[in-house]
Amino acid sequence: MSTHEQHTPTPDESPRTGEPAPSTGATPSGALPLATAERPSAGRRWKRWVTRETTGGALLIGAAILALLWANSPWRAAYFDLAAFTVGPASLHLDLSLSTWAADGLLAIFFFVVGVELKQEFVAGSLRNPREAGVPMLAAVGGMVVPAILYVTVALWGGGADAVHGWAIPTATDIAFALAVLAVFGRGLPTAIRTFLLTLAVVDDLLAIIVIAVFYTETLHWAPLGLALVGVALFAFLVRRRRTHWWLLLPLALVVWALVHASGIHATVAGVLLGFMVPALAIHGEKTSRTHQYEHRVKPISAGIALPIFAFFAAGVSLVDGGGVGEMIGQPVAIGIIVGLVVGKGIGVLGVTALVTKLTPLRLAPGIGVRDLLPVGLLAGIGFTVSLLIAELSFPDSGHTESAKAAVLLASVASALLAAAALRWDARRKRSDDMNEDGLPDDISTYIGDAADDER
Repeated sequence: MSTHEQHTPTPDESPRTGEPAPSTGATPSGALPLATAERPSAGRRWKRWVTRETTGGALLIGAAILALLWANSPWRAAYFDLAAFTVGPASLHLDLSLSTWAADGLLAIFFFVVGVELKQEFVAGSLRNPREAGVPMLAAVGGMVVPAILYVTVALWGGGADAVHGWAIPTATDIAFALAVLAVFGRGLPTAIRTFLLTLAVVDDLLAIIVIAVFYTETLHWAPLGLALVGVALFAFLVRRRRTHWWLLLPLALVVWALVHASGIHATVAGVLLGFMVPALAIHGEKTSRTHQYEHRVKPISAGIALPIFAFFAAGVSLVDGGGVGEMIGQPVAIGIIVGLVVGKGIGVLGVTALVTKLTPLRLAPGIGVRDLLPVGLLAGIGFTVSLLIAELSFPDSGHTESAKAAVLLASVASALLAAAALRWDARRKRSDDMNEDGLPDDISTYIGDAADDER
């Protein structure tokens, strides 16, 4: 390799169609050295590893287990002192605890990736054609409405009006955790099931964002909100230019985040707004869309840093100081969350899908049958990350907070175990040639876990 540092192109500096590729240090014969061609860099290998579905789920689970163990150990006071440690400029009202920085700051990175993925799906992906995406979209709505109804019913029955504030907690789905379970236990099933789950989760994320923005904004300050929208517009202009510069986009994104935080809207919404501004179609002769480019660059940070750190601070529930698991889970808030996630999600997804496919012209994708929606519904019951966030927003200074978090963790684990069993049961059963019952034979070529699927 040359003694000069090789330049890594920014998203906008990727080779244009028809332009010659830059020199890569080829040998005089024009062939790349074998080691260079076959062995990717350490950074590339790390990105590939950390963005795997199984890796993302494992990091989340590991962070949550570590937090639970520490929060219930003889040294638990140190954990809660760390979570409450305040850092940041007080003059800007950003003197926040580390746990708040994780929920409001780092989680905004995750929601930026969500915004980019949503933009890609709406413009050029699975949500581009509402007719094709109709079934999973409606299933996502059912998977949010039914758990909310069950939660409210339980909360009113035994918890009173204050407990109803947590109605949105069991409506969320942790897609990283759910995909990890599907990747491990769904081997042999058509990849169309993953596509259905992804589409459902994308709509679920969009609805969760709307819920957070609309129902968890107590006081709205219009001046910082207006300035934030100006910043978003400027970001949209800059991110569409032929040449983009991270040293312009990143500071601007931080300013937009701070303004949204000051407006009273939850700061993670800033990440979604900025993600929506990234072009989803290739521009300026680039080979790939900038949504793909920015997702490729930011997702490793989201999956490998932001989400595990948030899970570490959010999942630290002290069962010792809370009176034990029985007392915490026995509260109406906890019962409502568990029923909503474990039972309500499955009923909502499976029930709405069955009704839609029987009463309307909409059909499932080739290779998917209604029976496949049982494990999908259980996977959707893995609330975890977003459910923990909504639990903190629902009961910020209430005795319900710890009980709600404990219920989210227990329900997510229960849903994951039930989904794993259902996936293995589904994979072992014989499949027909027309699983979606549209009168046409299914043409299935890729299955979860096979070589073609691993190339994704």
